Amino acid sequence: MKFAYKFSNLLGAFYRHGNLSFSKDGNSVISPVGNRISVFDMKNNRSETLPVSTTKNITCFGVSPDGNLAILIDEDGAAILVSLVTRAVLYHHHFHNPVHSVSFSPDGRKFVITKKNVALMYDAPGKNREFNAFALEKSYYGPFDETTCIDWTDDSKCFAVGSKDMTTWIFGAERWANLIYYSLGGHKDIIVGCFFEKDSLDMYTVSQEGTLCVWESDTELEGLRKGPKYSEKKKMQEEKKSRDEVGEEKDDDDDIVEIVGEDDVIKGSAETPKEVEGIKNVHYSLRSKHYFNKEGDFNNLTAAAFHKKTHILVTGFASGAFHLHEMPEFDLIHSLSISDQRISTIAMNPTGDWIGFGCSGLGQLLVWEWQSESYVFKQQGHFNNMNSLAYSPDGQYLVTGGDDGKVKVWNTNSSLCFVTFTEHSSSVTNVAFTSSGFVVVSASLDGTVRAFDLHRYRNFRTMTSPRPAQFSSLAVDSSGELVCAGSQDSFEIFLWSMQTGRLLEVLSGHEGPVSNLCFSPVQSVLASVSWDKTVRLWDMLDSWQTKETLRLNSDGLAVTYRPDGQELAVACLDGEITFWNPQTGGQTGCVVGRHDLQMGRKETDKITAKQSAKGKSFTSLCYSADGESILAGGQSKFVCIYNIKEQILKKKFEISCNLSLDAMEEFLDRRKMTEFGNLSLVDEGTGDGDGIELSLPGVKRGDMSSRRFKPEIRVSSLRFSPTGRSWAAASTEGLLIHSLDASLVFDPYDLDMDVTPKSIRRQVTKKEWASAILLSFRLNEIPLIREVLEAVPYDQITVVCSSLPDVYVDKLLNFVASTLEKSNHLQFYLSWAQCLLTLHGQKLKNRSGAILPTVQQLLKSIQRHSDDLSKLCDWNIYNIRYAAALSKQRGVKRTATESLSDEEESSSETMDSADGILGRIFGIPYPHVAVFSCDFLACSIHCIQEGHLVLWTMVKHLPSPG
Repeated sequence: MKFAYKFSNLLGAFYRHGNLSFSKDGNSVISPVGNRISVFDMKNNRSETLPVSTTKNITCFGVSPDGNLAILIDEDGAAILVSLVTRAVLYHHHFHNPVHSVSFSPDGRKFVITKKNVALMYDAPGKNREFNAFALEKSYYGPFDETTCIDWTDDSKCFAVGSKDMTTWIFGAERWANLIYYSLGGHKDIIVGCFFEKDSLDMYTVSQEGTLCVWESDTELEGLRKGPKYSEKKKMQEEKKSRDEVGEEKDDDDDIVEIVGEDDVIKGSAETPKEVEGIKNVHYSLRSKHYFNKEGDFNNLTAAAFHKKTHILVTGFASGAFHLHEMPEFDLIHSLSISDQRISTIAMNPTGDWIGFGCSGLGQLLVWEWQSESYVFKQQGHFNNMNSLAYSPDGQYLVTGGDDGKVKVWNTNSSLCFVTFTEHSSSVTNVAFTSSGFVVVSASLDGTVRAFDLHRYRNFRTMTSPRPAQFSSLAVDSSGELVCAGSQDSFEIFLWSMQTGRLLEVLSGHEGPVSNLCFSPVQSVLASVSWDKTVRLWDMLDSWQTKETLRLNSDGLAVTYRPDGQELAVACLDGEITFWNPQTGGQTGCVVGRHDLQMGRKETDKITAKQSAKGKSFTSLCYSADGESILAGGQSKFVCIYNIKEQILKKKFEISCNLSLDAMEEFLDRRKMTEFGNLSLVDEGTGDGDGIELSLPGVKRGDMSSRRFKPEIRVSSLRFSPTGRSWAAASTEGLLIHSLDASLVFDPYDLDMDVTPKSIRRQVTKKEWASAILLSFRLNEIPLIREVLEAVPYDQITVVCSSLPDVYVDKLLNFVASTLEKSNHLQFYLSWAQCLLTLHGQKLKNRSGAILPTVQQLLKSIQRHSDDLSKLCDWNIYNIRYAAALSKQRGVKRTATESLSDEEESSSETMDSADGILGRIFGIPYPHVAVFSCDFLACSIHCIQEGHLVLWTMVKHLPSPG
């Protein structure tokens, strides 16, 4: 079956810049990550990155009240309308200026964006198909400086806009006679947040200096009155003009609504709008003024959020602390410091229980439950570049190492990091899993190689060299006993024992820095590549002597073995990938990939991208799971996949299209070229520029020497999943996962006119199970294959498996392995897998290289189900023990005559009492406490949801993952 690898998920980055938002149900938080949007489901412990992206980094986004639409706006003001249901882009729009904030009205009919000192109100996209989804309705002018925040009233009649000019402006979303605009002052710094009270025009405004103003309105929302229509206003203007002509006093007309074309433009002035006859204008008065703690850095308020139903105000500060106050009394509920970095944004879920915090300095995303004072979600990616990654043998986990000295382990199912090791004091250059999958080994520039235990989450082994050395490469043999690390300064390879941690040997022979190491998967042979233009093969069984030396045409950068160990691939500095036979030492092929890199031009480069690409090369290689293709990546936004046999380029994957990164564009931006030269060469300091802030070591804040730089797009490491269904790339954007997408691919096998769904179902009706399975695989429609398999009786599985041809055994085993990962029919599909492996095991072993990815995927699925079930079993056992102990305590209180009448009767009564307690606890009689079913996983999940106790009696039938 033909598959296409497509972008699946983004790991290692949780928040970069912009605002946060919760989903409609409040269980998921939506976070901008670079030019993409990630959704973190905290209830199911999963994450998903939408397959849509903007041109540059996202600065703000808004989600519709129904949770179906989202507007994403990047740094330049380019916006896309995205459907959160279909994950598709519906519309493109450009606001031509940077947008500061965007907000939908509570009724979902309007949305307001702020740019410069103007607020623009648009009609929200509706159910009707429109050529222009963003129709501008009104433009609101009032602030004299850039706008910062937006908030709506609950009935969508008015909205407020905060500004850097220390004022807050209130505008009517409709033509109200008594509220055209209103300006609120009272602050001495930038407005960080402005919030309406629930079902009221009363307001709270918060400024950066740490001041809170409580404003009270003399008019309720029901007191707003419709203003005069356009025809009436035009008549009034004509009458006014005629009065001016006869010499009457001319009034200031800045306070009226002007009509410019088809769009309304509301202009505000410092004076109060003139009252309409018989209608009193809305008036605000300052009810109270409060100040936050001014000690230390608490007065530098950076973010704020207000929940209208619970009247909770949350404020974040530059020191990483936040406060919870109950309004309007300003009673302090809680105060906590969650980080040592500036809190960039705050959001609250619809129920007001969870608070989301985003810290752009560390890329940190936290969700705090303030009532229980506990973390619901706490994730942080690598602060600096991600240098290396590795898959566990079963493909269930990923480990990464970065320049921040951290080693992080990720779960590929949830896409979340579950453990971080911080023992290294310098950059982590390489990471690897042992064959058991429970030990992670990492090499660092701090001169240590550390081994971490994933059972106890601790660093149990630290290996060092006799002389200080910076380790740039790492390799672990297939048995997990030998650990090798290459030095980039002494040109030596150090060999340790994992069991004892002792240094076994120092391998010398290279005349340049050792750039990469790789062990053969089938032999105890180590391949090392160096800048001295050689690849050396070291025999671990023969006194660690050099077995073979392969001469290269250029400096060697990367080396890797094919999964069967029969081929070696080497990437060189001249952009070539050469293939070697490790047995004979002869070269079997070569791929020239210099022209496939397609380097972009940096902003500071003085040569063209075409000239710059001549000096670039691949720095990471990885074989596919079947060994037929090879992935190659380097200092480029592209990852190339080559067919080894044909030595041709099969496809190029674009890692990112984010123009906020450097070296993305092929040509120089002419807008940055002046008569004085390239503006990109001018160091503007920190200021308000884009990029990542880089300051001197030890300085947390206020560093006048700090500068900003734009990160360069590159791929530092590539790895194929052992299951063969996905591959990962460690890039500047984060850890990008590309997985197989077979949902829209129709690829039948041995098809003819008689193979139709109708004929297949006819075979099922006749109970011709083997024939029906063969026909369904020939048509190759997954839902139909699943339907046929699940129609086979349990007692007929062995008979059907024994009659399958060899070619269909591989297909059926592959289908069972992929279905088992998500299906609830656990024992049913395990029975299929057991029969196939038992009856056809010898033939499958003869072609083990071809079915290895399938077996590893099957192992991954079984391991995941085993972990889930073991936790549930432990939970049930503890409940049963508690119930039995409770019954014994009640039995002791009974009289001696009742309890000591007969030993057997006493024991039976104790059991009956325990069963009765179980029944009273869970509301079900004893015979139904234990669930016995062939499809026991689905039944058990149903019983757990109903609050019943499930006694797992069939877990022992699960085969061991080993």
